[in-house]
Amino acid sequence: MSDAGVDKAKPSPHKVRKLDPQDAVSSEGDDSKEYDAETQKALEDIDACQNEIDALNEQASEEILKVEQKYNKLRKPFFEKRNDLIQKIPNFWVTAFVNHPQVSALLTEEDEECLHYLTKLEVEEFEDIKSGYRIKFFFDDNPFFENEVIEKEFHLGSSGDPASKSSEIKWKEGMDLTKRNKEITKQGRKRLHEEPRSFFFWFTDNTDASCDDIAEVIKDDMWPNPLQYYLVPDVEVEENGLDDDSDEDEDGVDDSVVVVDEEDELDEDDDEDDEDDDEEGVEVLDDDEDDDLEGEEIYEEAGEEDLDDDDDDDEGA
Repeated sequence: MSDAGVDKAKPSPHKVRKLDPQDAVSSEGDDSKEYDAETQKALEDIDACQNEIDALNEQASEEILKVEQKYNKLRKPFFEKRNDLIQKIPNFWVTAFVNHPQVSALLTEEDEECLHYLTKLEVEEFEDIKSGYRIKFFFDDNPFFENEVIEKEFHLGSSGDPASKSSEIKWKEGMDLTKRNKEITKQGRKRLHEEPRSFFFWFTDNTDASCDDIAEVIKDDMWPNPLQYYLVPDVEVEENGLDDDSDEDEDGVDDSVVVVDEEDELDEDDDEDDEDDDEEGVEVLDDDEDDDLEGEEIYEEAGEEDLDDDDDDDEGA
């Protein structure tokens, strides 16, 4: 049969027959699927297309890596300048830690006391960004440990899985916060299998680097912009202050002051106008009475003059 005949003749879809139990046993473990020729061809084309996409994604990852490396170098002097400025602000880092919702969940009171001596924090990414990074904590002389710098590093292990290691903390006598916090936690916790909560427990714990969310938070959230967490309380106070002022204005209204509606004020004004009109009417009546009295006086005087004239006429007669 010619190739043209093959192209025109569409193969019928593969039909799956019902297997007998013996056939099912013999075919157990065979996960291969059979497709008709058209479907098989489409699957192969899709697979080839996906390979092209994967190749482009790999190329993009390499290009993105180069861009990240480039801008990491450009950002570095600004990070250093920012650290120099931060050291002029007392308790900057401990304030930012306490205000961060995830980091603060780790902190005990003793952790906070120790972190008051934290003067500088750095995150260094390896040249090959995908291979790992390290977090450095710089401390002033403090009553807790001898180290000036402690660091925790995250890298790819020999198996290709994420791994971590942290520097040994040289605790001063009786000041090991990992032991002290552990004792306090055992006394106060409800479940014995719960892990103690402490910043320094996190620092020394290297059991599962792939689940270390705190390290990712510090690297990707805290380190790029710590100022936003240092300023969180001021923003909240300012917002609350505005609300409090408005509440005080509302609450500060004197109870003795009677609030009068506009309609009531209009009614009172109308009543006052009516009273004024009544008073004016009374005054008009008074004026009329005065006029009547004056008229009576004039009439009496005229009557007396007429009587005098009559008397004179009688005497002449």
